[in-house]
Amino acid sequence: MNPAIGNQKKENVKNYYGRILKTNEDLKTSACCTTDSLPDEIKSILKNIEPEILDKFYGCGSPIPKLLKDCTVLDLGCGTGRDVYVVSKLVGENGMSIGIDMTQEQWAVAHKYKDTQMQRFGFKKGNVDFKQGYIEDLKEVGIEDNSVDVVISNCVINLSPDKSQVFKEIFRVLRPGGELYFSDVFTNARVPWEFHDDQLAYGECLGGALYIEDFRRIIAGLGCPDYRVVQKRRINIDDPILAKKAGPVEFYSMTIRAFKLEDLEDRCEDFGQVAYYQGTIDGCSNAFILDDHHAFVTDKPMLVCGNTASMLMNTRYRKHFKITGDKSRHFGLFPCGSAAEKTSSTGSCC
Repeated sequence: MNPAIGNQKKENVKNYYGRILKTNEDLKTSACCTTDSLPDEIKSILKNIEPEILDKFYGCGSPIPKLLKDCTVLDLGCGTGRDVYVVSKLVGENGMSIGIDMTQEQWAVAHKYKDTQMQRFGFKKGNVDFKQGYIEDLKEVGIEDNSVDVVISNCVINLSPDKSQVFKEIFRVLRPGGELYFSDVFTNARVPWEFHDDQLAYGECLGGALYIEDFRRIIAGLGCPDYRVVQKRRINIDDPILAKKAGPVEFYSMTIRAFKLEDLEDRCEDFGQVAYYQGTIDGCSNAFILDDHHAFVTDKPMLVCGNTASMLMNTRYRKHFKITGDKSRHFGLFPCGSAAEKTSSTGSCC
């Protein structure tokens, strides 16, 4: 994309989220309105977050994974900081919750409640940091290589005019074994330029929605050939003018996880490995759901492909699973589809 056009889109988004939208009641479509059922733990935290922060929340999902205690978590496009503050409670005083947003008005709301929220959480020291900047250039705001355990984002990456650069930055700052866990709007085909250039469609997280196969190609090119869909729901465009411009393209709100791992393959391969979930993740005593086709019931053996075994063994989830077998013997392709082919919708834990 021409840099001048990209800069103009950023300015349009800043204006839309900083000046035009006053609260989430001003949204014109359902793309940025989450209907996900939140875990009780997160609902409890939200009760202690300032109303102004909540009123200006524009996310399309709940991209907050389990096992965040003591982690460093980065929220891309944090807005007024709702998810940053939720994460700050979950990581605890020894963790760090960082938010970055380019919109001055949003950043100002997030920043002004730092001390209040730390007091509400009973923290003796602060564990949040808000940076004003662009998600395409995390180095500019001081995010170092291999310094973040988890990157989250809530319906923001679609607003970037340079999504390839965003994902490049994500995998730069993630530590080896780190996790990208985000919700965003995706499509089953590339959107028409007429729709992409419509300011309302773009501001409402539809015009810049990424074709799911282009997303797959981008992260594969960055060394991540396997991602997993956690949740997926169809988005209907009720505005007849926008619907006509969009044509037959289908829109989905999806929550996706991907890991920074060196040993992932572009297909699910069978090495005869078996995974046992030990039931030790808080809030998931009966089962842990990795994605839309891997629900690990406590103590029940489950055959897994080599990629899934790596996601469990070589990340922060390792101590909660027992994996038997290695990659010394190969049995061909593992009988499961790719994440992009899955259509079921489930939560991240039960």
